[in-house]
Amino acid sequence: DITLWGLEIGLLSMTKGEAALFILSPEYAYGQRGCPPSIPPNTTVLFKVEVLDFIDSEECDAFFELTYEQQDRLPLEKVLKVAATEREFGNYFFYKQRFNIAKDRYKRALSILDRSPSSKAEQSQINTSKLLLFLNLSLTYLKLERADRALKYGELALEMDQGNAKALFRCGQACLYMREYSKSRDFLARAQCIQPFNRDINNELKKLARYYKEYMEMEKEMCCQMFDPLHSYG
Repeated sequence: DITLWGLEIGLLSMTKGEAALFILSPEYAYGQRGCPPSIPPNTTVLFKVEVLDFIDSEECDAFFELTYEQQDRLPLEKVLKVAATEREFGNYFFYKQRFNIAKDRYKRALSILDRSPSSKAEQSQINTSKLLLFLNLSLTYLKLERADRALKYGELALEMDQGNAKALFRCGQACLYMREYSKSRDFLARAQCIQPFNRDINNELKKLARYYKEYMEMEKEMCCQMFDPLHSYG
């Protein structure tokens, strides 16, 4: 989201962790108009910049310019690196709360991993990357209030790792959102067995108990309203 030409040029010359001072003449900064009321017209400005981190998209861009056949011939190490970069982009947009873009990035990473492994070792590496993406997608769909999709990706994660507490937790959250209380209890109880002191899991179980109690009270009240007219006619 850089809008100053001088800053854009300067940042392209920097490396991760580097700090720098940039003196920008008006034509590289705010120009003849300035930026009222803070910056007058034709102002030379000083920026102190530190590059904390960045995601390099060059390899990803080059990868997606290849045909499917060319992509399939690349070494797995390179494919995994591109998928990891796409996941980093997804994480960036997730923390910016731009969940639809994050979802698309995670799915793009999954599409990269859709290739036939040449050995069990390669399959294991692919599955490790896929597992992270399934968990990310499950959480992202919860944020998008699409519990059915969140459950789907949580269950895909469990197919790879039946004892994954995070996947069980996500499935439990999704079922609770859909008011499938029995299924939610099953997933969350299994997660709690694996991580008995996990605060998030325990809090979700408390929430489930509260929601289920409210549900039963509402059902009881509805039944009473249905049968009250019968009693009134004796």
